[in-house]
Amino acid sequence: PLGPRALYLYRDGADIGYRLHGTLEPWSIGTDASSGCIRMFPEDIIDLYQRCPIGTAVEVLPHIADQAPASTSVE
Repeated sequence: PLGPRALYLYRDGADIGYRLHGTLEPWSIGTDASSGCIRMFPEDIIDLYQRCPIGTAVEVLPHIADQAPASTSVE
């Protein structure tokens, strides 16, 4: 569920359906619990919302775990 604040993402003037938003379930952050939105802690999305005027460019990068090797050994 959405928490405080939501930043809607647009491409070429069209809403692409993804959001940067707070969540009322902070334990879900970092898990694949949504359909592509980026969930943030309430205090972080409030801070980001205050810093980003409409039209701020956003670059979404791949999930960091997707870039990790399939297996890692630790000795």
